Amino acid sequence: MNRRYFIVQAVALVSILGLSWFLTGSGGTISGSAAAPDKVNLAVGYQVDPEWPRKPAGLEWGQMPGLAVDAQDQVWIFHRGKTPVQVFGRDGSLVRSWDNKSFKSGHHMKIGPEGNIWLSDAGAHAIYKYTPEGEHLMTLGTPGEPGEDESHFNRPTDMAITPAGDIFVTDGYGNSRVVHFAADGRFVKTWGKLGTAPGEFDTPHGIVVDSKGRLYVADRSNARVQVFDQSGRFLAEWRNLMVPWGIWVTGTDEIYVCGSSPMRWGSGGRLGAPPKDQLLMKLNTEGRVLEHWTFPLGTIGESAPAPGSLNWVHAVAVDSRGDVYLCDIQGQRVQRMVRLN
Repeated sequence: MNRRYFIVQAVALVSILGLSWFLTGSGGTISGSAAAPDKVNLAVGYQVDPEWPRKPAGLEWGQMPGLAVDAQDQVWIFHRGKTPVQVFGRDGSLVRSWDNKSFKSGHHMKIGPEGNIWLSDAGAHAIYKYTPEGEHLMTLGTPGEPGEDESHFNRPTDMAITPAGDIFVTDGYGNSRVVHFAADGRFVKTWGKLGTAPGEFDTPHGIVVDSKGRLYVADRSNARVQVFDQSGRFLAEWRNLMVPWGIWVTGTDEIYVCGSSPMRWGSGGRLGAPPKDQLLMKLNTEGRVLEHWTFPLGTIGESAPAPGSLNWVHAVAVDSRGDVYLCDIQGQRVQRMVRLN
């Protein structure tokens, strides 16, 4: 046999055997017909529930800045339209609404330790406390009169209420400070001014208090979260994570923050408006990011926004199952994102 012919045959045989091994693997069967290994999700996910809530026919929503979840996992919303406060059950049904209330420009809402409802009305320069049934209990600030003293706000944005009943207000659109009141509404102190140094603010837009009494302020136009004790002493800042719009703390001190990616100043008056994307983060009390999600950014003016998209996400709340609720300004709706472990 010609030596060159033998070498060519040997190479061809090796090639065929190699191709057979590649296709079949060591088991001798074609790998495409073998059962693929199960894929394991290591990342936590969320899936929008497009059937929640079951909004009654004729019930319209305006811009929706405020959101909270109570101890019964009922979801409270605060929007800029008729019937501004509404409550939905976990099954999506409308549980309660306040039909006889009107506000100038509603902003964030919180539920206090005793179950009372707190509302910030930036347009009226006031903070209101109500029973769950809508009975008025307290007003902080002087409605209709902007200012910067013990009895006046200038477009306040949010409030946090401690177990002892102390109230901390972010006086954030017209002023740049945090104001502390005792449980009976007496002025205690204030701190902060416009600036970028620790303890200074540019649009303090949201505030929460954890189980240790630490205060977390969404310092929106400075693209950071600042942490304080209740005397106003600066403890920490979390920078370069997002432009924070809304903030929520769970009973186990998980900090949820919604907003958009960090950005630098452009021509707008508020950083992040309009946002370039929509983000949600879960952090621990040291500022470590535990989980991070993005959501599609909707288009202003669209008549039928896609389920799961967000359009100027403004507030976040979390129920006992870990499901997340998000509301937006331009999208004018609240959505439930079901946690997928």
